[in-house]
Formats: sequence, C-alpha cells, structure tokens
Amino acid sequence: MTSATLHLTAPTQTERGLLKLADRLTVYVEHRIARRAQKRVLALVLLREQQARRHDPRAVDHLLAQLGAPRR
Repeated sequence: MTSATLHLTAPTQTERGLLKLADRLTVYVEHRIARRAQKRVLALVLLREQQARRHDPRAVDHLLAQLGAPRR
C-alpha cells in the first residue's frame, strides 16, 4: 500500500506542464509589473522636473513679440 501511495504523490505530466506554464505566466506578469513601475517612476521624475522649473514671466511677451503681436 505504501508504494502505491508514493507513486500517486508524484505530479503527472499534465500537472508538470501546468506548473511550468504557471511559472512562465508568473515571470511574465512580474516583468510587466516591474516595467510599469519603471515607467511610473520616470513619469514622476519628469513631472517633478517640470514643476521645479522656474518660468520666465517675460518669455510669453518675447514670444508674442516675435510673432508680431502687439504688446498689452
């Protein structure tokens, strides 16, 4: 009886295939999560950089003057 029980505890070929598929899916999902996290960090860095820039109040007047628009 013991040998029959031990024989049944080994995974079947189908189960091994499903485990392998699950491992591949896990790796794929973890890769996508990491890639999204990297994109999120980059977006936050760019946003902080953009918000930290000091805008020249005369820049708009200068650009309007280049376009030939009259001053206020």
